[in-house]
Amino acid sequence: MNTKGDAVKKTIIGEPLPQIPWQDKPKDCHDVMWRYDKNPVIERRVLKDGGRIFNSAVIPYKGEFIGVFRADHKNGYPNLHLGRSKDAIHWEIEEKIISFLNEDGSPAKPILYGYDPRLVEIKGTYYITWCNYFNGPTIGIAKTKDFKTFTQLENAFLPFNRNGVLFPRKINGNFVMLNRPSDMGHTPFGDIYLSQSPDMTYWGKHRLVMKTSHYWWKNTKLGPGPIPIETTEGWLLIYHGVCTTCSGFIYSIGAALLDINDPSKVIVDCENYLLTPEEPYETTGFVPNVAFPCATLQDAETGRIAIFYGAADTSCALAFTQVDELIDYIKAHPNRPL
Repeated sequence: MNTKGDAVKKTIIGEPLPQIPWQDKPKDCHDVMWRYDKNPVIERRVLKDGGRIFNSAVIPYKGEFIGVFRADHKNGYPNLHLGRSKDAIHWEIEEKIISFLNEDGSPAKPILYGYDPRLVEIKGTYYITWCNYFNGPTIGIAKTKDFKTFTQLENAFLPFNRNGVLFPRKINGNFVMLNRPSDMGHTPFGDIYLSQSPDMTYWGKHRLVMKTSHYWWKNTKLGPGPIPIETTEGWLLIYHGVCTTCSGFIYSIGAALLDINDPSKVIVDCENYLLTPEEPYETTGFVPNVAFPCATLQDAETGRIAIFYGAADTSCALAFTQVDELIDYIKAHPNRPL
């Protein structure tokens, strides 16, 4: 591994991002993923009407960074806010909730709630997916080209569904979205599925991608995390795995490689978690023991990856890994049958 920016093999298929937030791995760290030593990067009470910001999505934009943030308001409802940053660490979050237009240009009805957004750029258009209210939770979709005007598209699915994660390009001519069918509550089950669409409106060709495992840290449910990263080894999927304990759910971060041409096929899934709640900001909060990844930034030149994750449903935190070290670790620790 090379974390100092020297030449490395180009494993990530994508653009350079020299301004990626980064810290080298501490000398005493033996993990493949390590935390930013100034976490959390966004704490409580940033907004006047919001108590907590977490489970949010960020992306490079015009030499800086922009994000769609989940903010839980004082009335109990979460909603979506825009944020901007020069370094992806220090953020200015807008007080105003994002408002949408319908596809005909008329004002869309304000959403009742919106949470756990993801954000991706596909051929110059930025797509937001989030958990949207439609007589229960489902996947909302919107698009923008300038982060000033947002057009809401049709919901992807009937209730109940969460964790809609688009791939960053069409595959075999179709848009592709990972998702996790759920229920009206906190969902004590869940596997990762894949759905396809020719036009971002009609979704079908549903395929099962990953099921829960006998490994305890991910034996209750799984959910896709950040936008998959295209690599020479396949699609790198970072996801959350959940177990049930006497004190409730515990959300940890895992990773797998999916086939580049058919991402419903898993090449290898790592048996071990990469990061699990251990620090006080992860183990203590509105919902304790949660590390929930929603976004990555990656630099194709160095293979550096910065992971943004929600901590204890209370704050936003940051972790780091290097793509070659991570892929080697996944391959060295595959899921094994009982």
